[in-house]
Order: sequence, then C-alpha cells, then structure tokens
Amino acid sequence: MSSNTRRTTAEPAKARELDEKTLAAVQRYRRAVNYLAAAQLYLKANPLLEQPLRPEHIKDRLLGHWGTAPGINVIYAHLNRLILQTEASILLVTGPGHGAAANLANMYLEGTLAEFIPALTLDKAGLAEFIKRFSWPGGFPSHLNPALPGVIHEGGELGYALATAFGAALDNPELIVACIVGDGEAETGPTAAAWHSSKFLNPRTDGAVLAILHLNGYKISSPTIFGTMTQQELEQLFTGYGYAARIVDCGDRLDEEVSAAVFDAYEAIRRLQEGARSGQMPERPRWPMIILRTPKGMSGLKELDGKPIEGSFRAHQVPASDLKTNPSHLQAVERWLRSYGPQELFDGQGRPAEDILALCPRGQRRMAMNRHSFGGRMRRPLELPPLSEYAVHLDQPGATQASGMIELGKYLREVVRRNQQHRNFRIVCPDELESNRLGETLEVTHRQYCWPVPAAAEHISHDGRVMEVLSEHNCQGWLQGYLLTGRHGLFPCYEAFLPIVDGMMNQYAKFLKSSLEVPWRQSISSLNYVLTSESWRQDHNGYSHQGPGFINNLLTKKGHTYRIHLPPDANCLISTVDHCLRSTDYINLIIAGKQPMPQWLTMDEAVEHCRVGASIWPWASTNDGEDPEILLCGCGDNLTLEVLAAARTLREEVPGWRVRVVNVTRLLVLGIPQKYPPGMEEGQFQRIFPVDCPVIFNFHGYTAAIKQLLWERPQNQRFDVNGYREEGTTTTPFDMHVRNRTSRYHVVIQAAQKMAARQPKVAARAEQLIRQSERKLREHHEFIRAAGLDPDEISNWKWQGN
Repeated sequence: MSSNTRRTTAEPAKARELDEKTLAAVQRYRRAVNYLAAAQLYLKANPLLEQPLRPEHIKDRLLGHWGTAPGINVIYAHLNRLILQTEASILLVTGPGHGAAANLANMYLEGTLAEFIPALTLDKAGLAEFIKRFSWPGGFPSHLNPALPGVIHEGGELGYALATAFGAALDNPELIVACIVGDGEAETGPTAAAWHSSKFLNPRTDGAVLAILHLNGYKISSPTIFGTMTQQELEQLFTGYGYAARIVDCGDRLDEEVSAAVFDAYEAIRRLQEGARSGQMPERPRWPMIILRTPKGMSGLKELDGKPIEGSFRAHQVPASDLKTNPSHLQAVERWLRSYGPQELFDGQGRPAEDILALCPRGQRRMAMNRHSFGGRMRRPLELPPLSEYAVHLDQPGATQASGMIELGKYLREVVRRNQQHRNFRIVCPDELESNRLGETLEVTHRQYCWPVPAAAEHISHDGRVMEVLSEHNCQGWLQGYLLTGRHGLFPCYEAFLPIVDGMMNQYAKFLKSSLEVPWRQSISSLNYVLTSESWRQDHNGYSHQGPGFINNLLTKKGHTYRIHLPPDANCLISTVDHCLRSTDYINLIIAGKQPMPQWLTMDEAVEHCRVGASIWPWASTNDGEDPEILLCGCGDNLTLEVLAAARTLREEVPGWRVRVVNVTRLLVLGIPQKYPPGMEEGQFQRIFPVDCPVIFNFHGYTAAIKQLLWERPQNQRFDVNGYREEGTTTTPFDMHVRNRTSRYHVVIQAAQKMAARQPKVAARAEQLIRQSERKLREHHEFIRAAGLDPDEISNWKWQGN
C-alpha cells in the first residue's frame, strides 16, 4: 500500500483487537520506554544495570520530569499500533513537552534518532550514549525542542499545544494530529479557548485533531482542577465544548481500554470525514477525544521516606534527587529501574527485543518522521500579484488620500484568489478583519466555521481562507501550526491587543532561533503580524486601546529572528507585505493605520525606500536635504505626517534654515549590524544622520525602543526621541499627538530650541516660532473642548509642493 493511501473503516475490526501475544508485546514495549525514560533522568553509565548501581553511575545534576512520562508512553505505544494497522498519517503534538524523556525513548527505539545522530545506534554503545545525553551539555534539553524530528511544539510554556495542533490539521485532509494535553496545561486560558477550535475544522477539506487529555491529577505541588472533577462533570464539560469524549481509567485492562479508545476514535474521525466528503456534512461535527486517567508517575517509585510518590505531586519532576549522598534513595531507585527487567527487554548487545521493535512503524509512518512536521520541505512559495497592479497613483507627494489597509485588502484579495487551489494561505484574525478595513478579501473567500450560525451572519461558510475568533491565543496557535507544517499566513490585529500573545511570541521566537541552528531544518514561511487600529487613531475607543508595546517585547529577541516595519503610506505598506509574504524564518511585525492619510511615495519609490529601510526625502527638506542644520525624522505613518507638517511650517517661516527630513520604515536599520543584521553600517548611518547635526525623532511607539537601538551608535546624544508617553483618552486624533508631545507644534518648538542653541544669531526668530507654536497649542486645547473636533487647519492640512 502506498504512503498516500489509508485503510478504511470498512475493514475487519480484528486489526484493533489485542490478542494475548500482541498485548504482551505492547506491555513489554511500555516497560522498555518507561525504563529508558527513567534511566535518562538518572544514569550517565551502566545503562542496562549490568552492575550494581553506584553513585558514580548517577548524573551529578538530575534534571527532567518523570510524572507525565508513563502516560505519554501509553499513548505513543497505542498510536504506533494504530499506524501499523491502518497506515494513518499521524503527527504527535505533546503539550507536556517537559516529559521529553518519554518522547525521546520512543524515538530512540524506532530508530528515528539514529538517522539524525548516528551514534545513537540500537546497541549497548548507542544506548549508553543515548541515556547520558539527556539534560547533558551538548546533548538533549530536558524539554522537546526543534533539534528533535517531529517536533512543531516545544511545550515549555504551557497552554498552546491544542491550538497549534489544529493549525497543523488545517488543509491537510489525510493528516491526524494527535495532541496530548496535560491536565495542568488544561487549566490555562489559551487551552480553554482552543477546545473550541473543533468548531472551525472542516471534515471535508481539513485533517483531524485527536485531543487526548492526560489526566494524572497533579501539577508541580497541588491537584489539578480536572483531577478533582467527577466523570459526569468531565463528560458534561466536553460535551458542551462539542466533543464525543471517552474516559479511560487506569486498571488491569489499561492497554485493552486505551487500544479500543484509540481505534474507536480513528473510526469516528474517518466516518465524519467520509460522510462530509461524500456530501453528508453534519450540522455539528462532533469530533472524538480521549480522557486518559493514570496515576502521576505510574510504574515508578511507590513511596520514599514514608511519603507517597506514585499518584502524587512528588512524582512530577525527579523523585529522589540525592542519590550520590543517600544510599537508601540510591537503592530505592535501583529497585525501581530493575523492576522493568531491562535484561528481558534488551539482549546482551543492548539491542531491543524483536517483539518490541515490531511495534514501531517504519519510514515516514513514524510520528517523529511524519512529513508534515518537516514544514520547510513541504513549503511551496505563494503566487503573488505584481505590485504595479495595486499601486496608489499620485502626481505629487501628499496630493492623494488613501487608507493603507483598504488598499492592502485589495492586494490580499488577489493573494487569496491566486492561491485558492493550493490551499496554503490563511488569514487569522480576532474578529477584526472588516474593522481593520481588510474586508475586500471577503469578496473571494469566507470566514470558515462549521457549526450553525444565525441567519443574519455574513461571509461565513464551512470553507474559507479567513479564520476569525475572539481569541488572540487561538489565532497565534493556529498560525504557528500552519506555518510549521509548510504553509503561509497573516495575522491582522488591533495593536493594543496583540500583547495578549506576548508569551506565545516569546516561545515561538525561541523555537525559531533554535530551528535556525539545526542543519536539517529547512526554511519556513515567516510569521507575519499586521497591527492596525493603532494607538494614534484609537482616539474614539480610548486609553485601553492605546498601547504600542509589542515592539518593545520583540526587541528583546535575537536580532536575526525578526523584522519591524512601519510603512509611512499605502504603497510602502503593500510593498512591505509583499516582501514579508516572500520571506522565510522571521517574525515580521508590520504597523500601519487604517484611516485615510496623505500618500507620499509612488510604488517604485516605495519599493526602493522599503528596501533600504531609511531614506532622506529631499522634496520635504530644504536645500534638498544637503548640509543640514537640523534633522527631522519620522517613523510610523501618523508620526511622519506630523514631521512633514512641522517641516512645512519651518520652510514657510524660516526658509533659510537647512532642514533635512528622513523617514525610517524598517526599524532595525537604526541598530548596529553586529547585533541587528539589517542595521546600517556606521558610514551609511552617518551620511543619513550626520554626527554634528541634532535629530528630532518622532516615533510611533515607546521611546525606549529607539534608545535601545541607538545605544551603541557614536554620539547618540544628538537624538531627541518623541513617542507614546502613555497619555491617552477618548479625544480628537490630533490631541493624541498633543498629549504625547509628538505634534507638529512640539516638533517645531524642539527644532527652534536646537537652532537657537546651535546658532545664537537666529535665537530671536527661534523664540518667535516657539511662542507661536505654544499659542497654537493653547488654542487647540480650547477649540476641541468647545467644538469636539480638530480645527480645519489640522484635519484638512495638505502638503504644499515646492
């Protein structure tokens, strides 16, 4: 049977039955992987206990987590058997990634690790090397990580496994993603939201997620919420979520019960899919899930020093961590390890017994070798339209008004249309697509949702390229799973609310950084955020919607893993998104407003400007920007508008002052290239920002971001940075700038102050400008309180050509 085919539910049920011989082999397999998992925690030598266990055989630092490992091994063993019997394509996502010793044990037995680390052979030498490597410098970390095949989710910070699993299943119709969710992890908000992901999964066009809640009752030091719930309460909860839940309790028939649950779940998945694919779409697809209840640390130490270990929180990490100095604890651990009978499971050469190896799938059927987990190999570049077809036309700078997001929506509409047949591009959004002015995309696709909706709902169907849910966590998890299995996507969001996923982004950035250090991992599509409804135009929603801090969090990551873009107009925005959709291996943050604004650059100019990241704008400068006495720099569309208005005022009031106007669209060009690879070399930096010229920098976000980037630039004291000062309310758009001291009047005041200090002969004229601008600020304050809106000279201001 080819790797692209599968057996159907119509085949005899005999394959799912555990006869006496198979049952014995499964139990021996579990003994083997439990032994290997436990041995990894403790041993650096004597891997098969051929000698009495002595302190010198024990690692000096005992790291890792035992409690979840036996349950992971139960699941892994029975999923393997399902694969052997059905040839199903199964990808495993392990939420309790701290139980990596279990996953590693299975990957070692099936031979996967030896394909990447040749020393890990199935013999005594390979076994010794394998066991020693765990939590060892230069070896395996204690958690799952990108250096391991089959891993698309690390499981370090808990809560994200389930959403990631659903993202991997989208548009992969033959794939089943088995997702282990720990009962501690199940307490998290992201997981609570992710259970609803099943309502978005289309059994006709998508794969399936088999969620397995591993309920072992305890977290690090206290019971889990799920562990305190009755069977009826658990069934009611997950029935309400929309699942057909099956609870399996640990007992004498554990393997038989788990086997039946796994095969029943598989058959239920295939029935759902076969029905939907033959035109019988169920009104409410009810996907199966399994709740597996086992004692924490099952098969391990029962007690130590009179205190229970198995079935308690004490089994969570490494029971008995003082083996080198406590003989009684060393003996207890030796008895535990010997209870698995390693000499019965491995021969004299250290090779696992044949009945154990026979339970391991081969080739790409191994879960750790599932082809979808190698996203870089699966990736197909998007078909993108020519930028020229989506250019905003302008005869001169500032003469045309347009909404960057509306223009971007037209471009994305064509991206969706051109890639419909490949089903490899999705937009995830927290119920804000139309609010963010990207509704043009809904002319060629729909929002995907597979449960019934009210009659008044619009643009919703079972199949669509847009996924909207009011959970930033779900959007992030879906997109991560989608990208890591070889596809492309975009995440538009209100700027102030993306920090909800700060933690998820942190973890993904670490995963990405680590992936780039693994030679066999190939490039994946970049994770693209588009932040709009940004702080400067959240004057209507108020202070709660004003927060540009996601930039600062991203700046804590390695400079080669992310890019930050602040396009000043629509053409720059479209050029930037086009570039980001072509890029690989980055987190791209794009920030742009949605309100109509003046347009500054033609598409050709925009492409070049975005390529270099920072440019002098001679048309906005005096003396063509040469030999400047003062430099005004804008970064961010609204902040650039204020810079240009200030520059125009200076040109009209003091035409003899030499003013250079600069725009920065790629933020990292400001940093030094040793730390931020896109950073300008110092010579280029000084050609744009001369060391003897004061700079007034009007920035979209918090000023600390610019100060961080400029920290290692010589004579950085020449930069005065304006930005969001955490001042906001429901007010007028221009008043947001006044409150945060980024308005054109503040920029003019700063310029005049600097010119007076630099050239005392112009101090009198500078003082007049300062007083004039201060008067304008007072008049503004009075006007908006009387009229409720900005004066015409602000709201209808236009750039006047030279």
